[in-house]
Amino acid sequence: MKTTNVKAFGTNAADAPLNEMKIDRRDVTAKDIEIEILYCGVCHSDLHTARNDWGFTMYPAVPGHEIVGRVTKIGSEVTKLKVGDIAGVGCLVDSCQTCDSCKKDLEQYCLTGWTGTYGGADKHLGGPTLGGYSEKIVVDEHFVLKVPANLDLAAVAPLLCAGITTWSPLRHWNVTKGSKVAVVGLGGLGHMAIKLAKGLGAEVTLFSRTPDKEKDAFELGADAVVISTDENQMQSVSGKFDLIIDTVPYVHDVNPYVATLNISGTLVLVGYLGGLEPILNTVPMILGRKSVAGSLIGGIAETQEMLDFCGEHNIVSEIEIIKMQDINEAYERMIKSDVRYRFVIDMASLK
Repeated sequence: MKTTNVKAFGTNAADAPLNEMKIDRRDVTAKDIEIEILYCGVCHSDLHTARNDWGFTMYPAVPGHEIVGRVTKIGSEVTKLKVGDIAGVGCLVDSCQTCDSCKKDLEQYCLTGWTGTYGGADKHLGGPTLGGYSEKIVVDEHFVLKVPANLDLAAVAPLLCAGITTWSPLRHWNVTKGSKVAVVGLGGLGHMAIKLAKGLGAEVTLFSRTPDKEKDAFELGADAVVISTDENQMQSVSGKFDLIIDTVPYVHDVNPYVATLNISGTLVLVGYLGGLEPILNTVPMILGRKSVAGSLIGGIAETQEMLDFCGEHNIVSEIEIIKMQDINEAYERMIKSDVRYRFVIDMASLK
């Protein structure tokens, strides 16, 4: 297969910083779209992958799965977009497209295993797929999204991971006007959960451990803030919420939040993977038909629905734009939560 050599930023080892490197992109096949990358969001998954925190990174690793760019080439059978259009690519670049999940537009739950935008198995060139910290990317048209023209393109980028990760549970659990939704944690995911839930007409509460997030939460559209370390405040919202979106990325006690669910309410984990400690107490779950669930990104149709919704309601992420060359410093700041609320790389800096 013919390829083109392009500039990228990546790493060859868990303990090495990200540096400029050259990578190969395939030439477009009949169904492919080539995108010149204009902006790429920076996700915690990027850092975890670069540093092999999850133990399965294949090197070289080029992170980045919040991609916004301009279509520069299309294959002979492409109908979705044309050259010059603004396009997006999220966390997925391939799936079997034939299993039950894929047929239901749930490619993120593909039964044969979906292919991530980076760190997946590249079916075309072999080796790992390489992500958006690069000049361009070539993706099957099914996995390319149309970006509403009225939105700030840099601030659209995080919608493709942080946005869809919170939109999917809001839609699955049927959040509408008047729903009572709470969000645990105010970061990249949490701030999007507030904006999207508010856009859907919900009454939105932020759970925070410290009062210093109150001002930001209200500016983002929250109706209330509950300090989760204050027993009286927690008691005051007992049995209140239809849905709680828990964005906290590390092990924490979810039992106090379960107590704030109403009958048949659900707490959905979108930030943490692993065992729960302390152990989950099933008594309030059984006595109130309450659920603790999980959710992973979203399918392509659902991601397009979210982008269209954001276009209609003028919803984008709160971002700080950085140069590609500042990525290692950005990772250190991200570990300290020193970003409001998502870094986005201006890929012109790579040129």
